[in-house]
Amino acid sequence: MTKRTKSAPKLQGFVLFDVVYEDGSRASNRRVPVEILGGLDGDAPARDLITAQDSEVAQKSGRPAREIASLTRSPLPTPKVGV
Repeated sequence: MTKRTKSAPKLQGFVLFDVVYEDGSRASNRRVPVEILGGLDGDAPARDLITAQDSEVAQKSGRPAREIASLTRSPLPTPKVGV
């Protein structure tokens, strides 16, 4: 009988990003699925996804889409001690 080999674990969840737009406004904790990140592109797929989401919202609201100036991963929250 052959041994069953385990498959690689699935990456699940989301990565949070802070977005700063050209007009100086900021959007914190934008969620991006972890499956699209990594590889040679790094965080570039996150920029594409957030840009597509912003375009969709802008189209529905009738406002022009904002241009992204910078995109950084949100810092991990620190655990609260003694709560």
